[in-house]
Amino acid sequence: MCWGFGPAHRSVMATCANMNGMDQRSIDLGDIGLSIAEAGVGQRPFLLLHGFTGAKEDFTDWLDPLAGAGWHAVAPDLRGHGASSKPTAEAAYSFEILAHDVLRLIDALGWGRLSLLGHSMGGMVAQLVAHEAPGRLDALVLMDTDHGPIEGLDPGLVDAAVSIVRTRGMGSLAEIMASRENPLDSPAHERLLADRPGYAEFEDRKFRATSPALFAAMAPTFAGTGDRLEELKSLPPSLPVLVIVGEQDGPLVGSSERMAAAIPGGSLAVIPDAGHSPQYENPEAWWKALSTFLAESVPPADA
Repeated sequence: MCWGFGPAHRSVMATCANMNGMDQRSIDLGDIGLSIAEAGVGQRPFLLLHGFTGAKEDFTDWLDPLAGAGWHAVAPDLRGHGASSKPTAEAAYSFEILAHDVLRLIDALGWGRLSLLGHSMGGMVAQLVAHEAPGRLDALVLMDTDHGPIEGLDPGLVDAAVSIVRTRGMGSLAEIMASRENPLDSPAHERLLADRPGYAEFEDRKFRATSPALFAAMAPTFAGTGDRLEELKSLPPSLPVLVIVGEQDGPLVGSSERMAAAIPGGSLAVIPDAGHSPQYENPEAWWKALSTFLAESVPPADA
């Protein structure tokens, strides 16, 4: 699937024009099933994790280009999102449970080692995976994420949102949020909404498809999660880690700077003219940063 949201995106995604390699399937993990999109089967493993109320479609535009660069690129819907299983109990959701799902998915794909990217909440999950199984990672990308509680979240507003979701569902919260300021708004995001027809609807579909139980369980944890900076400091110096952040992504810029400085093998890429989703807001700069890092960190087996 190559969306082509505007001229800059089309120029980066030109390699998609003659590619139909991406496929979708469900992976049975026993208690749940995860829907995945993938391309480049049999090449170097690379897993891309979306954020809170996101979906695999946050990265599907990039799977064929990654396959063209020699990667078996897989983007899953995490539990509670998209087309994956949505347990109805709030106790079925936590950062630790999501990280365990990721490790089980890696095993189900038959991967011994892999490179891993996590965006926003997916970046928090990726940090737990890296801490639990650093020996399985060839490279790690932490994208627009945090090492601890996110600054600026209003607990009262979070509690109100959770109450709405529990009693009236995700659709009601989506309608309320559409008329209010989004904490992830930035000039780059506003430009994206104005310049790329269909993007606002795309965001709305992902949000409404999210499990109410996941939202109710996970939303409060972003302000109360433990700080993982000391754990990140203990990652092996031999593990290449790229921290990516949009220059307009509020407090996550400072968090990203701290992570890049603390991680032994860490480096920082600040994407200009981008906010919380640089793969859409400045795709050319994002792709250059990511593809350069991956090429330098995990060369092909025959290189």
